[in-house]
Amino acid sequence: MKKSILLLNTALADELQAVHQYLYFHFHLDDQGFKPLAQLFKRIAIQEMGHVEALADRILFLKGDVEMKAAGPVEKIVEAEAILEKAMAMEQESARFYNQSALDAGANADSATKYLFEELVRQEEGHFDQFEKQADNIKRFGPSYLALQSFGQGGLQASSTSSGE
Repeated sequence: MKKSILLLNTALADELQAVHQYLYFHFHLDDQGFKPLAQLFKRIAIQEMGHVEALADRILFLKGDVEMKAAGPVEKIVEAEAILEKAMAMEQESARFYNQSALDAGANADSATKYLFEELVRQEEGHFDQFEKQADNIKRFGPSYLALQSFGQGGLQASSTSSGE
């Protein structure tokens, strides 16, 4: 089970890095007025927190110690297209690692850890798909796609409450 604990802690570090990176992206996209894309990153960061919890639960069940260290530092990327490229690369790498980890856990007769990694693959592929659709739309409709998507999301609404109506 030591091999499983090592794999789980490696995955946990990657998930912590994703949480930090995606919240950084959320803050900067929101500041740029790209609310729908910012909200997507916030939602996925929260889902990644759920992955951290599931991995930690499994580590503790196996009587391991949860290593709460992010795999790496936050990259300072603020341009929307580059953000999406980075996020897609992170999700692809996670899915690749989780696929291999599922195989390794199965080879070590740890079916529950194998199942957890298989579920994480499905979720990471779903995240990739959401990011890829946004990147494809920017390529298809041009850079104004994000601004048009944000129109009517609260940034340009008239403030009737401040006028006493």
